[in-house]
Amino acid sequence: MPRRTAILPSAFAGLLLGLIGPTAPASAEEFTTLTSRDSFVSLIEGRELRRLGIRLTVTPDGRITGRAFGTAVSGAWNWDGSYFCRDLFFGDEDLGFNCQQVELSGRTLRFTSDQGTGDFADLTLR
Repeated sequence: MPRRTAILPSAFAGLLLGLIGPTAPASAEEFTTLTSRDSFVSLIEGRELRRLGIRLTVTPDGRITGRAFGTAVSGAWNWDGSYFCRDLFFGDEDLGFNCQQVELSGRTLRFTSDQGTGDFADLTLR
């Protein structure tokens, strides 16, 4: 089973798990996989993605900005096939490129790295 973390993987993922531990499931609802850029953009446009210590904005024009535990987060994204693909920086640390499966349950977006086979992170739409 994949571990929880993904939009911010690598060293930051370890930091995130170390600080807040594994999260409970978003709800009893099932997750629905998003397969199109349009459906993803309709959810994130004008909203923020949040989790304890994390506030991110993912814009329709392909930018990612925000803060995580007091450190700037920046990057770029595009949609490739059925995946959210992003290049991300946590401060000066290059977290690299990764294509992620995106799922929705209520107001929770789940990002699962490595095209749905890796770690995942649940973020709340606000």
